[in-house]
Parts: sequence; C-alpha cells; structure tokens
Amino acid sequence: MKRIYVLHFNQNNYDKPIVYQLIKNYDLVVNILRAVILPRKESYLVLEIIGDEVLIEQGLTFLKESGVEAESIRKSVKRNEDICTSCGACTAICPTGALYIERPSMKVLFAPENCSACGLCVNVCPPRAMEVNF
Repeated sequence: MKRIYVLHFNQNNYDKPIVYQLIKNYDLVVNILRAVILPRKESYLVLEIIGDEVLIEQGLTFLKESGVEAESIRKSVKRNEDICTSCGACTAICPTGALYIERPSMKVLFAPENCSACGLCVNVCPPRAMEVNF
C-alpha cells in the first residue's frame, strides 16, 4: 500500500529521528517528497510511505504518540472544482500525473493520491483553482 502524508513537526520534535524509526521499527519504505526543516520552529515533511497497511497504521500511531501530526495529502492539496476551467495548464507541469486530462470529455481531473505537493500547479493555474496548504 502507498500513501502520502504531510508530517508537521513542532519545536520539541523537529530534531528527533522519527523517519528513521518509521523505517526501522515498522518496515516502511519512505520517500521524502518535500521538506522544510527549521531549527526550533515548526517544520514539515511530505512523505510517500509504502508498506503493509497494518504497519502503516502502527507507524501513524507512533507519529501521534511522538507529537507529530500526520495528515493525508488530500487535506493539504485541494482543487476548487467550481472555478476550474479545465484549461489543462496544470497537467503540463504536474510531475506526478496527479492532474490529468480525461478523454474524451477533456475535463481536468485530480488524483490526490498521486500528488507530491510540489505546488507547481498553483502558479500556472489561471483561475487559481489549486491550493496547497501546510
């Protein structure tokens, strides 16, 4: 199973080996997609986590107990369907294919489970239908 999460660290846990513990103790494959780590300040990581569903859930429990807030990428990246014009500008820049054109309708669709939260779509979207919030 593959999931993408945004991990929010606070000033008390930003320097702990939390990702290492996810790998070692829960046998998870972790791919860091984006990171902002600031000493003694709130920081975040966007992680792709691959592993057994039960182990992922155990890892999420460990994160919570460690004071790390983990939220699904679906909560951090949103597309406003009401203002999207399906112009397709975002599909050309999306490196993961999370934004794509459905054929034959030519509608732009969003698959948040493929999103890496890079934010490139936000800058190219003429009506500003994409939003990335951490």
